[in-house]
Amino acid sequence: MATVKELLRAENDGTLSFGDYTLPTKTKKDNFEFEGDIYKVKTFAEITKLEKNGMFVYESVPGSTVENFKETDAEVTFTVSAPEDVQFTLELEPESEYEVLIDGESAGKMNTNLSGKLSVSVELSADQSAAIKVVKC
Repeated sequence: MATVKELLRAENDGTLSFGDYTLPTKTKKDNFEFEGDIYKVKTFAEITKLEKNGMFVYESVPGSTVENFKETDAEVTFTVSAPEDVQFTLELEPESEYEVLIDGESAGKMNTNLSGKLSVSVELSADQSAAIKVVKC
C-alpha cells in the first residue's frame, strides 16, 4: 500500500507527497513550509485534505495517498492511490475549462464552477494507483 507515513513531505524533484488512507482516525500535520508556502494536511481512511496558506487545494473521499503533486498555472499533476474508487476535488481557476487525463488517457474536458472546484472520480482497487494530469484548455 502506498502511504506517506510522514503525512506530508517534500520530494527531491520539487513536488509534494501527502496522505495516509490506512489511518483509522483523523490525523493532521500543519505549518509545513514548502517553497515559501505553508501547507496543512488532514488524512485518514475517510478523507484526505490539503490546504496551502489556509486555502483549499485538494480533497478526496475516501482518503487517499498523493505522490509527486505539482501545481502550476497551466496544469496539476500527481499520482493517487486509494483502497477503492476515489473522488477527488481540486481548487483551480473559477469558470475555466480543463482536460483531465488518467493514466495518459483523456477522461474528457470539464469546467470548474464559480469557486474553481473540479471533481473527478477514478476507479481504483487496493494497491493500485493512477497518474493524474489536469491541463487548462
